[in-house]
Amino acid sequence: MERLSGEKEQSVEAFGWAARDSSGHLSPFVFSRRKTGEEEVRVKVLYCGICHSDLHCLNNEWHSSTYPLVPGHEIVGEVSEIGSKVSKFNLGDKVGVGCIVDSCRTCESCREDQENYCTKAVATYNGVHHDGTINYGGYSDHIVVDERYAVKIPHTLPLASAAPLLCAGISMYSPMKYFGLAGPDKHVGIVGLGGLGHIGVRFAKAFGTKVTVISSTTGKSKDALETLGADGFLVSTDEDQMKAAMGTMDGIIDTVSASHSISPLIGLLKSNGKLVLLGATEKPFDISAFSLILGRKSIAGSGIGGMKETQEMIDFAAEHGIKAEIEIISMDYVNTAIDRLAKGDVRYRFVIDIANTLAATRS
Repeated sequence: MERLSGEKEQSVEAFGWAARDSSGHLSPFVFSRRKTGEEEVRVKVLYCGICHSDLHCLNNEWHSSTYPLVPGHEIVGEVSEIGSKVSKFNLGDKVGVGCIVDSCRTCESCREDQENYCTKAVATYNGVHHDGTINYGGYSDHIVVDERYAVKIPHTLPLASAAPLLCAGISMYSPMKYFGLAGPDKHVGIVGLGGLGHIGVRFAKAFGTKVTVISSTTGKSKDALETLGADGFLVSTDEDQMKAAMGTMDGIIDTVSASHSISPLIGLLKSNGKLVLLGATEKPFDISAFSLILGRKSIAGSGIGGMKETQEMIDFAAEHGIKAEIEIISMDYVNTAIDRLAKGDVRYRFVIDIANTLAATRS
C-alpha cells in the first residue's frame, strides 16, 4: 500500500465481534476505524489473545463498560499501512499492540517511559481516543495505533504464542524487575497458575530466580514442576506446608482476581518482603497492620508496563524462548471460549486466529 499523506482520509470500514450488552455475548459487528494518521500505523490483526480482563469488561463487572464493545488487547499483526511521518516500522513488519494505544505524552509518567501509569492513558478498547473516536479492540480485522504504542515482534517468536505476552507477559515481567525480584539470589512466589502465572514462572526461571507456585489445590503441581520448571509448589490450604514456608520468600506476585485472603501470604515473606497484587478483586482485603510492621513488609500493586519496558520484555522473551501455552481457536468459538475461561477451563491462554477465521463469520 502507498504511504498516506497528512491529508484527511475517510474512515475505514472494519469488521469484528462485539458484545451489545452486559450479557457479554459476542456476535459479528461492522464498524469504522479512523484514517491512518501521519505518525500511525494500520495493523492487520493476525492473532488476539483472550485476557481475563475481557471477561470482566464484557460482563461490565467493573461498571465501566460501554457497548457495543469489541474486546482484545493482546494483539499481534502485520503493518499494512503507515503514515507519512512513521519511522519505527515498515510495511509488513510484525508488531504487537497491548493494553494502551495512547497517553498524554507530557506528564512525569510518560516522560519516564511509564505511559501505563499516565492518568490520561487511552485503553485499547472500551475507551475513547483523544480525537473522539471510539476504541475497539483486537477481536477485529485491523486496528490503527500511533507508532509509539506498538512494539516490534522478533521473527524468532511464534506469533500466536507471543500475543499473550502483550498483557500477561508484561504484567509479570514488570513487577519482577521493578521490585528487585529478578536474580539468582531471590525467591519469588507466584499465586495462581493461570494465564499470567505460567508465564511468570518462565520469566522467573530465565532470570535465574527461585520460584514457587502457590495454589489452593494440588491440581496443577505436575504442570508447574515438570512442564514449567518451577522449583516448588505450595498448597495454600495446607497448614503444615504454609507453616514450613513462612519467612522464605523475597516477594510474592499474586495474580488471582477472585476474592481471597492475603494474610497467609504475608507470613511467607522474609523481612522487607513485598506482596505485589496483579488481580483486581471485587472486595477489599482485611489485613493486620502488625503483619506488615513486624518485618517491614509491604503490599503493592502493578499494572502492565510502559512501551520501552514492553519492548524490552518482548526482546527478552525472544532471546530466552519464552512463550505462552495457548489454545488456538476460531472466531466462531469465542463465546464458548469465554464460558470456559470463566470456569478456569483453559491451559493457559486462548488465542483467536483472526487472520484465518474471522472473515468466514461475515454474512
